[in-house]
Formats: sequence, structure tokens, C-alpha cells
Amino acid sequence: MNAKPSFFASCAVLLLSGLCAVPALAADAARPLQPIESLMVPRYMGTWYEIAKFPNDFQKKCVGDTTASYHLGEDERVQVVNRCRTADGKSDMAEGVARQLGGATSPKLKVRFAPAILSFIPMVWGDYWVIDLDQNYQLSAVSEPKREYLWILSRTPQVDPAAYDALLARLTAQGLDVSKLVRTPQTQLQQPGP
Repeated sequence: MNAKPSFFASCAVLLLSGLCAVPALAADAARPLQPIESLMVPRYMGTWYEIAKFPNDFQKKCVGDTTASYHLGEDERVQVVNRCRTADGKSDMAEGVARQLGGATSPKLKVRFAPAILSFIPMVWGDYWVIDLDQNYQLSAVSEPKREYLWILSRTPQVDPAAYDALLARLTAQGLDVSKLVRTPQTQLQQPGP
């Protein structure tokens, strides 16, 4: 007889805590996404390993070993080379260009993978906002205002679990649903920087 009240009480507590959590998450997602305060673009250049991402259509053929390499061009635009391993063991590559929005330390960029001839069309440029970055430029999170995309990038193929968990907590506080993240297998050795 004592088991039933405690069972129902437990269910009520779980239900109420679930109902309380939903509005909190919705409130976080309703606030505008906040990028970091300042990005030193030259320090951000080099190779980053994809640690996790929200699944997306343009990376569906990638099964692992995904990297993004950034190099500052003479025109102050960032040259982007994304690579990944496909299911057949081959390598896939996409080349693009990014431009910084705002001042020299703006963490908001626009990136384009479409041919240069189409660069005048606004919709070929996607938002690339650095929303989290450690002071040593070793662990980064990139998203965009609608929170539909998220990438966690690292200078090394593996990330310290405590640093990763702390990052997830910060991303959750930004209204991102980190339960959608899919880890990216990294089997390659670390590539040397530029």
C-alpha cells in the first residue's frame, strides 16, 4: 500500500520537472543566439577536427575523419577546405570562401561553397557564427541564428571529456538542443598546422 503513493508521487515529480524544463528550454531558444565577443581571425586559421555536429543534408555522405581547414587569403577572405571520409573509404572535399561581417574582431562570418560567379546571390552565403571558443583557440562551437546547424570543432582529433561536457552545458544555456549532436569518428592522426 505504501508503494503506490510513492510511485505516483515519483511520477508526479518527474512530470512536473519535465513540464518546468520545457518552458526553460523554449525560453533559451527564444533568446537571440549570442556569438563570442571577439574573434582573432588569424589565430583561428589552420586545421580543425569535427568532434560532433547536428546531422545535415550536405554532410550525409561523410562517415568520419571530417576536418575543416582555414587559410587567410591575400584579399582578407578565408579560404575554406572541408574534408571527410565517405562510406567507401574515399575522401570527399568541398572548397569555399568565408568573409567576416563587421569589424576586424567580429565572430560572425558568411561562408559560400557555391561557385564565385554566384557570390552576388545572398542565399548562397551561409551564416558561420563562432558561439563558443576557449581562450587558447583549441575548442570551438559554430552555429547560426536559427540554431539549425551546430558543429563542435577541435584542434585535436580527441577532446578531453570534461571540456566537452562543459561546452555542452554552455551550448544548452544558449538554447541549443545538444541531444541532437552526433559524434564524428576520428581515426586519422593529427595533421600538422599550416
